[in-house]
Amino acid sequence: MSAIAFEPGMLTPARLLLRLLMPAARPEPMTKAAAPVAKATPAGETKKVLIVDDDPIVLRTTAMKLKAQGYAVVTAADAPAALRTARKERPDVILLDLNFPPDVCMVAWDGFLLMSWLRRLDEAKETPVIIITGHATPKAKERSLAAGAKGIFQKPLELEGLGGAIKLALRSGKQLATPGLIPEFEI
Repeated sequence: MSAIAFEPGMLTPARLLLRLLMPAARPEPMTKAAAPVAKATPAGETKKVLIVDDDPIVLRTTAMKLKAQGYAVVTAADAPAALRTARKERPDVILLDLNFPPDVCMVAWDGFLLMSWLRRLDEAKETPVIIITGHATPKAKERSLAAGAKGIFQKPLELEGLGGAIKLALRSGKQLATPGLIPEFEI
């Protein structure tokens, strides 16, 4: 069996990934390209998306892709941060992971508990929620929709479909009283 030896200074897959994800690790281009223009609504406001996920790579890559599509993006890595951010930022859509490690107080937060707390906040109770998860079982789908989610996406995220789902959730407005699975949201 042969092994690949990486020499000091050699660009390993991990270093390549870090270079792509961390702006400080990338050299500045000779000329700066214009930043993507945020898409504004007829009222002139950019729509804000809150991404809640404990995986920093999912947070960063999803945020970058959504910013490129013209959304204002805020992120939270755990449930308490998500609640604070939802209150302060008042997002138009929330992308929510289902699984989180226990927090410092050993509270067993998951997306369902977090969604129930969000529904109690005046600032977020009618905000559409789209579930993003690595374990989209039929039971998780059913439970997510029963809890009020607009839809569910399996990780790794297919960002074109997710962008369409966000637009659809924004168009359809506030949370549905009796949520149903919108065909574009199916996995």
